[in-house]
Amino acid sequence: MLLPPIAQVAEALSRTTEALAQELVCPRPTAPPWSEFDWRVARASAAMQGISALLCNRLRWQGPPGWQRFLNEQRAQTAARRQKIATILSDIDARARLEGMGFVGLKGCALYAMGLYPDAARPMGDIDLLVREEERPALTRILEACHYRLAFDSYRHQVFKPQDIAAAAPDFGEHIDSPIKIEVHTSVAEHLPVQTADITTLLFPADLRGGLNPYRSSAALLMHLLLHAAGNMRARALRFVQLHDIALLTRSLSPDDRDELLETRLGTQRLWWAAAPLLMTARYLPGSIPDAWIGELELDSPTALQRAARRQQLADVSWSNVRIEAFPGIEWARGLSERCRFMQSRIWPSREARRELAQGAEQIPGGGQLPWYGVPHAKRIARWIFSNPPRVQTILSVQAALAQDS
Repeated sequence: MLLPPIAQVAEALSRTTEALAQELVCPRPTAPPWSEFDWRVARASAAMQGISALLCNRLRWQGPPGWQRFLNEQRAQTAARRQKIATILSDIDARARLEGMGFVGLKGCALYAMGLYPDAARPMGDIDLLVREEERPALTRILEACHYRLAFDSYRHQVFKPQDIAAAAPDFGEHIDSPIKIEVHTSVAEHLPVQTADITTLLFPADLRGGLNPYRSSAALLMHLLLHAAGNMRARALRFVQLHDIALLTRSLSPDDRDELLETRLGTQRLWWAAAPLLMTARYLPGSIPDAWIGELELDSPTALQRAARRQQLADVSWSNVRIEAFPGIEWARGLSERCRFMQSRIWPSREARRELAQGAEQIPGGGQLPWYGVPHAKRIARWIFSNPPRVQTILSVQAALAQDS
């Protein structure tokens, strides 16, 4: 099936994304009355939102044969990848214990360890590990012994890839043959949009031991999930599975964890960036977030961000948003000065920012099909302003879905 005009793609992505998100919360008895094109785009929406396996487990209806086959395959592939990741993580843990070197398993690693996804329905594209800076060389040696090699280094993390990567790994959805990367972090921080929110010191357990460690507390894990969701909302790269993570973990928190979340300060402020992802979680997963939490955390949140967070839909701030914005997430800026700095960083990016953009483009399977990253930056700016060009990753996902068997 050929790719139709971008406006039609954008409308279908928004419609299917919102509908599938609602199905996870309140499954309907009958399938949506979608066209063949909509059902194809729905596969892309489900894959980009990380909810294919969850949908397979929860839907009360069956769609067309191609849609049902896609969900069944994604459930099986997600479970297979989860088992493979568990084996890799166990090997790293055993070697680190022998060396007495401790690290924290982040996000998906921790959620699975807590038993919040007993059906292995949560996708994990990679393994995220947090290590103290002085222990990074030791962890690097351990990863090399596990047949991983350093692929590239950015301000956020080091990325390690398997030494025996398959020549032609699948590039759509979850698949056991897709390389399982390992991202090594020495800090956990997000630019929102230019000032850095850093929560690294809040995450390490007080008694870090050799091998794999949990977060300091469940509240610390939730802080990380919220910060990661905030950064992705800002970059228009949120996934519904992140909101699902937040809702599941919040429901399991103890009163002490709740107090820790609301009483934590970075400097003199509460976790101001946490209000927006909590608000979106509360809207899409009703009953999961106490209203009082949002009210308290919004006290330190920018007014423009509060207004935007109450207006935006999942499709606006996630990979289902097909358009490249000139200044994505400018509503996260706190004041005119930050807005100007953010705009300047987009128009005149630093050498380091350009280098990381090029590195990121190299990691996109099939990215060479669309020439966006090879276009001179000045031309990209003009296209941001005058034409709202489509995002490479989103279009590639839609193209892959359209190319699948019906």
